Amino acid sequence: MKLKSKPDNEKLPVPPPTDSVAASEISLYRNVLKIKKDHDLEELGISFWDAQTTIQWSFNADHYFHAASTMKLAVLLGVFREIDRGELALDSPVHVRNRFTSIVNQESFMLDLGRDADPDVYGHLGKTLTVKELAYWMITKSSNLATNLLVDVIGIETIQFALDELDIDGVRVLRGVEDQAAFAAGLNNEVTANGLLKMLRVIADGKAFSEEACKEMLEIMLDQQYRSGIPAGLPKAARVAHKTGNISTVHHDAGIVFLENREPYVLVILTQFGPGKARGTAVADVSRDIYNTLAGLTYE
Repeated sequence: MKLKSKPDNEKLPVPPPTDSVAASEISLYRNVLKIKKDHDLEELGISFWDAQTTIQWSFNADHYFHAASTMKLAVLLGVFREIDRGELALDSPVHVRNRFTSIVNQESFMLDLGRDADPDVYGHLGKTLTVKELAYWMITKSSNLATNLLVDVIGIETIQFALDELDIDGVRVLRGVEDQAAFAAGLNNEVTANGLLKMLRVIADGKAFSEEACKEMLEIMLDQQYRSGIPAGLPKAARVAHKTGNISTVHHDAGIVFLENREPYVLVILTQFGPGKARGTAVADVSRDIYNTLAGLTYE
């Protein structure tokens, strides 16, 4: 775990004095350990970057977790790579169908539409939706069907190209969603807190291919409809461009937090808990602690 201030000529505010940062380091570390214990978490990973103060902080941030739906951020990045290159258009039509190919045995599989959160996509089976519509529902309602359709449109290789071109490590996307044969073979999408932080930072800084691409991605992420993670620990006025990820044993959230009268900060919180246990409020608790720590810093 580390909390430190880095010089950044692009940021005007002076970083907090060393004693203030050091005190916050101790407090955050203790609070995180308490949250991990109180929620009986098997693993907790956190990565944080504040553009206002240039403070960065991490806890277990290079540990790989099952990505769950946070992998959809990488798919979004791959889609906008192709759009920025002119290989794809936001209004390109995509045929909506529920049949995909496993990466293990090349056999067809279908999604369980009863588990998917988004009737806006599966209600169009046999019809078409645009790339923009699919990207929107993939992020805001975490549509698995939209995700797999976009993965098929651009290809897994393109997603990896997008990550490599932007020097983003700590994010591994091998397949689409609900490829049970791949899951049984141990071929899963994985992320680290640091990896997701790098991805969100290049988007927040307008450096993910083009400023226009970043603007489009942020607008989609700001409409996220699941808000029990990072936003739940913040004041109601906060705006969060984020993506959650939930399966039976993980609850993640990764986002860019916008507050009035300050530069945004980027926060990634990954949690893993035992089978049969409720996901609880650990993500919201960490988010609240980060916010309160920033609010309590003093400046020279």
